[in-house]
Amino acid sequence: MKPERRFRGFLLALSLAWLPAHAQTDRAAVDAIFDDVVARYRLPGLALGIVEDGRVVYSRTAGELVAGEGERIDADTLFKVASNSKSMTTATLARLVDAGKLRWDDPVVKWLPQFRMHDAWVGQQMQVRDLLIHNSGLRAGAGDLMLWPEPNTFTRADIIHGLAYLKPYRSFRSGYDYDNLMYIVAGEVAAAAGGASYETLVRREVFEPLGMTRCQIGEWNRREVGNVAQPHRREGERNVPVRSDGDIVRATTMDPAGGVRCSLNDMLRWTANWLKPEAKNAGWLSQEQRQALWAPQMPMPVSKRMREWDHSHFSAYGYGWRLADVDGVFKVAHTGTLMGMYSAVTMLPDKGAGFVILINGEGEDARTALTQVLVKRYTSGDPALSVAHYAGLLEKEEAARPAAEKAPDTSRRRRATAKELAPHLGVYRDPWFGEVTLCRDGDAVRLRARKSPQLDGVVQKVGDRWLVDWDDPSVDAEAWLDMAGNGLRMAKVDPQADFSYDYEDLAFERVGNCP
Repeated sequence: MKPERRFRGFLLALSLAWLPAHAQTDRAAVDAIFDDVVARYRLPGLALGIVEDGRVVYSRTAGELVAGEGERIDADTLFKVASNSKSMTTATLARLVDAGKLRWDDPVVKWLPQFRMHDAWVGQQMQVRDLLIHNSGLRAGAGDLMLWPEPNTFTRADIIHGLAYLKPYRSFRSGYDYDNLMYIVAGEVAAAAGGASYETLVRREVFEPLGMTRCQIGEWNRREVGNVAQPHRREGERNVPVRSDGDIVRATTMDPAGGVRCSLNDMLRWTANWLKPEAKNAGWLSQEQRQALWAPQMPMPVSKRMREWDHSHFSAYGYGWRLADVDGVFKVAHTGTLMGMYSAVTMLPDKGAGFVILINGEGEDARTALTQVLVKRYTSGDPALSVAHYAGLLEKEEAARPAAEKAPDTSRRRRATAKELAPHLGVYRDPWFGEVTLCRDGDAVRLRARKSPQLDGVVQKVGDRWLVDWDDPSVDAEAWLDMAGNGLRMAKVDPQADFSYDYEDLAFERVGNCP
């Protein structure tokens, strides 16, 4: 063998010896896991990446930007990362803390004097840190109807105004309830302290210094950016695009809570930055702030699933991150969910490993099973903990769900008539959501929300109850209507529907007649 060939062989052996064992031996095994998830859950698209010791050791994609149109997903395809945007919001705030422009214990009213909560004392006492850890006392998802479904015309000023009318579910700082609206407020605090819009700050403080060159926030041109995955919903055996983007993607009110889009390559850079930052990024964030973001700030319940699947003993929320132990190994993670888009970032810092999952379809169970299998490869190593194993556990959970937690049978329904609802027809107003109309529409009765045009549907009679069947099939949480006197209340028909359909927080009063 020639000397130069022997030298190249030595370098290859040296590089392979440096890589973790998983990177050397498990590509085929991870490929099999990837293929199983795509086939089992019939996903329109999936992107998966793994980082070990600061290096990308696995990256694979499958599927199409739009099912059936032939444009393939790759590692530069943009996905909605949804609530994984929250850690980017907290990182932006942490950069401002490092710069001396903000303190975690600053009162929110220092930066937003107009900020109020239903309890005036809570509004005065709430600190910047409280905005990030889901301890406001509001019900999970309270006020989310001002964010979703999109598009709607609610502004961030509407969010801040509306918070004063949302009644607490429990006392301030007494428990964990997931809260998107507080992240909208946090974005406005960042803008006030940083002297620029939230979107400008995230680009400046996160995307640019970390080289996340494909990430988008705010308004952008889809055709110019290109390679953008679209969300899908299942219709029978088909994946159907839903809420597809136009040529111009507009800035949205919910950006600080869930509006970022990034590629797999971007999210792997993001993940590697937390596990083992490149030398050029070592000073991007101080060690003090890195520790603050990953410190337990708010206790969370340890669920039955966590105890049985992961042998977990603790669960907490940091600043934009969920913290827990799995088989005695520290885990830092977050998920992201929007209509037709699912994401997950999971890190095992003590193992130097992290994973990114991006899906452009209905992928809740797929995300859960894939995350579990990947985590267990590092914490357990038991080959029996496969995709099939976790799919089976999820099916058993669903089968064991009590009847009270399942959607009732509403198939025997008919359209309500204007005559039978005549005493209740009119214009109604809720102090945070605004107006809806309950008015005649031909021979039927229609409920329409003035500021949320997707919430537009025909009233149906089911037994002795009334429900709204929304026209848009992507609005997948029908609502019961309860009308008494001048009041109108709503509730989810399916108790397991997304908590962001927070109908239960609405309290409408009749304010006028139908136009």
